[in-house]
Amino acid sequence: MTEGRPDERDAAMAELLGIRSSIDNIDAALIHLLAERFKFTQKVGRLKAEHGLPPSDPSREQRQIARLRDLAVDAHLDPAFAEKWFNFVVAEVIQHHEEIAGGARPE
Repeated sequence: MTEGRPDERDAAMAELLGIRSSIDNIDAALIHLLAERFKFTQKVGRLKAEHGLPPSDPSREQRQIARLRDLAVDAHLDPAFAEKWFNFVVAEVIQHHEEIAGGARPE
């Protein structure tokens, strides 16, 4: 591996810090968006519990997976990753819905 000149390394480090700052900002936005999403899914969970609806809706989940995979392709994101992310989030949402239906208050 060839090491660059000190001024090139300094420029690369400055660029790296700028890129990382952008990544940090995006991570913060994602956390806030997820929090907002979960506020709505809590409302869904309460509504389902009040009306005796099941915590999960497999047909909706499949439609969402197809929709998100298409969006991922359009955004140049691996659709398999988008599906894994969605399945992870849905598992958490279903757990919350089950807790609400059982009378527990999700954190």
